[in-house]
Amino acid sequence: MDEQALLGLNPNADADFRQRALAYFEQLKISQDAWQVCAEALAQRIYSDDHIKFFCFQVIEHQIKFKYSELTEVQQQLVRETLVTWLQAQMLNPQPEKTFIRNKAAQVFALLFVTEYLTKWPKFFFDILSVVDLNPQGVDLYLRILMAVDAELVDRDVVHTSEEARRNTLLKDTMREQCIPSLVESWYQILQNYQCTNAELTCQCLEVVGAYVSWIDLSLIANERFINMLLSHMSVEVLREEACDCLFEIVNKGMDPIDKTKLVESLCQVLQSAGLFSIVQEDDVDFLARFSKLVNGMGQALITSWTKLVKNGDMKSAQDTLQAIEAKVALMLQLLIHEDDDISSNIIGFCYDYLHILKQLSLLSDQQKANVEVRLVEGEDEAMFVEYRKQLKLLLDRLAQVSPELLLASVRRVFNTTLQNWQATRFMEIEVAIRLLYMLAEALPVSHGAHFSGDISKASALQDMMRTLVTSGVSAYQHTSVTLEFFETVVRYEKFFAVEPQHIPNVLMAFLDHRGLRHTSPKVRSRIAYLFSRFENGYQALLSSDDQLFIYETAGVLIVNSEYSAERKQVLMRNLLTPLMEKFKVLLGKLVMAQDEDRQMALADCLNHAVGFASRTSKAFSNKQTVKQCGCSEVYLDCLQTFLPALSCPLQKEVIRSGVRTFLHRMIICLEEEVLPFIPSASEHMLKDCEAKDLQEFIPLINQITAKFKTQVSPFLQQMFMPLLHAIFEVLLRPADENDQSAALEKQMLRRSYFAFLQTVTGSGMSEVIANQDAENVERVLFTIIQGAVDYPDPIAQKTCFIILSKLVELWGGKDGPVGFADFVYKHIVPACFLAPLKQTFDLADAQTVLALSECAVTLKTIHLKRVRLVKLCVKLNASL
Repeated sequence: MDEQALLGLNPNADADFRQRALAYFEQLKISQDAWQVCAEALAQRIYSDDHIKFFCFQVIEHQIKFKYSELTEVQQQLVRETLVTWLQAQMLNPQPEKTFIRNKAAQVFALLFVTEYLTKWPKFFFDILSVVDLNPQGVDLYLRILMAVDAELVDRDVVHTSEEARRNTLLKDTMREQCIPSLVESWYQILQNYQCTNAELTCQCLEVVGAYVSWIDLSLIANERFINMLLSHMSVEVLREEACDCLFEIVNKGMDPIDKTKLVESLCQVLQSAGLFSIVQEDDVDFLARFSKLVNGMGQALITSWTKLVKNGDMKSAQDTLQAIEAKVALMLQLLIHEDDDISSNIIGFCYDYLHILKQLSLLSDQQKANVEVRLVEGEDEAMFVEYRKQLKLLLDRLAQVSPELLLASVRRVFNTTLQNWQATRFMEIEVAIRLLYMLAEALPVSHGAHFSGDISKASALQDMMRTLVTSGVSAYQHTSVTLEFFETVVRYEKFFAVEPQHIPNVLMAFLDHRGLRHTSPKVRSRIAYLFSRFENGYQALLSSDDQLFIYETAGVLIVNSEYSAERKQVLMRNLLTPLMEKFKVLLGKLVMAQDEDRQMALADCLNHAVGFASRTSKAFSNKQTVKQCGCSEVYLDCLQTFLPALSCPLQKEVIRSGVRTFLHRMIICLEEEVLPFIPSASEHMLKDCEAKDLQEFIPLINQITAKFKTQVSPFLQQMFMPLLHAIFEVLLRPADENDQSAALEKQMLRRSYFAFLQTVTGSGMSEVIANQDAENVERVLFTIIQGAVDYPDPIAQKTCFIILSKLVELWGGKDGPVGFADFVYKHIVPACFLAPLKQTFDLADAQTVLALSECAVTLKTIHLKRVRLVKLCVKLNASL
């Protein structure tokens, strides 16, 4: 390859080199054999530069897309082998490829799939699965390939020719017949294996399930084992948003109306039992937005079923479905009146469809009347106005479909007329005028940020109305509805200020003074804090702790993404965090001296908030803008030195340890190896006076460190291994009341965490941490694993234990294993593999138990293979002697 031309692929290359690289790419596209050079470069890993690897994939992609039929069968086979070889190499690569390379590779695999699956590569997915197995990097690529295939087959944004449409239909039919059940099983195994250890892969897999459920047999997904797993994910913070989206896609699938009603009702029953319908207690607005979308999907699905049943004349089933709809109205209204727009807007479809049903019914029940007349805000007049405003949006949407030009002209006329004399106008009329401008963004959708470009007449009208809004002085109107509507609209049309930046100072002043962050209403201040975090830097006074989180995150984003030098960024970040550190030291000293318990709790909360604010600023960093690149390592190291002494405070330990532990999790990600010197001391403090919950929350921190740094932390792990285990054993052995289910559950979860820790250690190539302990301690650890595999009726723990045993046999079962381990295999591991399934509590009707049995079988197979290889090796050695 032309090495000089390849230099132009670097983003920092000058214009001449970039032009040469572009010309070289065009040259390779028309070449007969250039793709083979690129294939060889990928298969043999000739280049380490990410941009060259991406370039090679582009060349191969062009060959498959436009010139594949020109290749001979041998050459086509070479393309397949190249991609499989590259995939195999990723299993051994200590560092995964960059995301943009993995995405491009997935696209190339997908292109080859649609080209060859029906003819020359019917085992496409089986071949990929055989390579990736359950290797995390392999699973990541497998899931990306699945999403790329789905995009090729069903992406409605891509215009396909009639021939391509027929091909895609045949591909889907063939997949449904030949491999979809196996793919679904692989998704289940991925979710099972990674739901506790790798949230990113689990969320990727949930996205795949949600994408494919629209065109595969729903019974493969809408069954007890899958639904139960998805519902369990709804209670896991890092998984529940993606689980919500996945359930939404399942509910959205076309079905028989009676079956759809049963499915929705069963989901609702379990979600309600899990407490997810208690909206007031949930403060995660991102999750509530997804949940609101799910509830909207369930409500609209029931309404669609009701409509079909009425049309078919099945009035009894229709009445049952109507009752199911009515049962969701209270929840729908809770979401509809939520102060966060993303949450309330996601439920509007269900709301309007329900109102449409009520219009069709000749007589309304008392409950239905109450649903229509419910007060959405304080005051009867305002409640009626809010209902009118919602109807207004429906009117806008329909008018936009008929005549967008008429809509734009009408809104412009009403807006300008109202704001010309806003001082003498009622608040409802002003709010409607601003709301009309706000809703135009949805009624006349365009690509993000393009409201002030493209269509000249539209851009001019919107620009004129925004100019009027920010210069009219209406932001000073003395009514909270108008105030909020003003700021919501300013943030929605933030791109306006790129066109007319001269208005930024006045708008910033509105955010910062009595109209915004200094407003007399806490509700207004809170909302403005969130909106300001999306618009500019912030101000802390008079804000709740949650509001301040937004402000600190905004400040961090502004510093990190500014064009300042690293030195300047360091100064700004230190200016931001130093007051927190100073206040933290003062408050910690007061906490140690405090006598009153309420005072102690208040101080501990303040300390926790301070740590949380510092932690929130670190969310601004990314792979492109790391802490080190921004010169901020020293500042965060100072934060660590400031916060860690709080771990030794004997008062309010749970609150303080929780905050510091979360900060450590963030610093492990952000500071990389620089955080390691702080881990031993922090661990020592967190292991003192532990309860089951403390240990259960501490172990994921150790797992994160182990999985990330591996051999770098081996000395530390060896030193703290037994102290950690002694703390775990001490808690597990504490006597407890047999009827105390809460204590029993805590111990079960701690036991699972303990085995997950051992799995992380052995799975990270660090089994020497166990092997280097005293023989007595090694033996004790091994027996706890045997005990977990056999004695406790917990299939999740049993599965983990058999995974550990299988790994230890693989690592230690040869001639180089620890002394006595071979005897341990035959005396204890082999019997455990038979004793566990013979237990009366080993319920093969349970999905988790089946997985435990599978790992048990894998353990026996590993023992067989390891010992057979050893015997063969001994025979060869004897023969050579």
